[in-house]
Amino acid sequence: MFWSKSWNPDGQHVYVTGGSTGLGLSVSILLVKKGAHVSIVARNQEKLNKALETLEAHRVSPSQKLLAYSFSLITAEDSEKAYKAVCAGHDGRAPDAVFNCAGASKPMFFVEMTKEDFEQGMANSFWIEAWTAWIAAKEMVRQGVKGKIVFVSSTLGYMTFVGWANYAPGRHALRGLGDTLESELRLYDIDVHTFFPPTMVTASYIEENKTKPEITKIIEGTDEGLTSEKAAEVMLRGIEKGQKHIAGDWITNSFRASTRGATHMNNFILDSLWNFFALFAVPVWRRSVDQQIEAHKGEHMEYLRKVGFLP
Repeated sequence: MFWSKSWNPDGQHVYVTGGSTGLGLSVSILLVKKGAHVSIVARNQEKLNKALETLEAHRVSPSQKLLAYSFSLITAEDSEKAYKAVCAGHDGRAPDAVFNCAGASKPMFFVEMTKEDFEQGMANSFWIEAWTAWIAAKEMVRQGVKGKIVFVSSTLGYMTFVGWANYAPGRHALRGLGDTLESELRLYDIDVHTFFPPTMVTASYIEENKTKPEITKIIEGTDEGLTSEKAAEVMLRGIEKGQKHIAGDWITNSFRASTRGATHMNNFILDSLWNFFALFAVPVWRRSVDQQIEAHKGEHMEYLRKVGFLP
């Protein structure tokens, strides 16, 4: 909104999950450049070591603390261990801001999923962020830290289509959690933001394309995506401006405006224009997607026979 106070990370301790690669690393670099103390967590120690070297190259002060920790964040127990280690690096004090950038996707057809695919999809698209936020909020309240919690959802947190049945539900759930906490954590002067990036061209994107159905690729064909560096710039700019929902591109802004519900507006005039645009553009997009799926039926049935799902 027009009266939002700008956030300055200089001198603050920021905890970034998934900070060794992709969006997490890109936003960590920007935070370091702005003078923040940054703690990153990810699973792979080798990638963490390389990431820490990169962060060191961007420090602006010898007093900045730049730390890396190897943890899984899939369970509440693992997330708590990671959070305690991050706090210990700063004499037990809770971070001033938590950026939830960890996550993964494995797009596929719903009927092909195993039980494990479904469960893992929700873990990687929802619980991996929810557990960290749950633990961080408790400790921030106990210590009286008036900070920030940032979620990373997706354009697929506003809408969805074929191929994303084990990912989009979790991203929609993150929107629900983010909106709820944006309201509830006002009790403790803790700000909550949710970023909705479009496709990001990263190593994870290359990996997800290995299982992504062809019809999903076709529908996404017009989405050129963002680099992780550009996405990080958009996210941090939105947080600095106090935006509660941050959109990564014009497509996502259209869905954001048209599905805003009771979420705070970023800008009354611009959001009204986005909403007017979406009134016409979204139905056209939806009809186009439905037509592409209808046209794909024959090819899809042949695919199911080929892989042995159908006789």
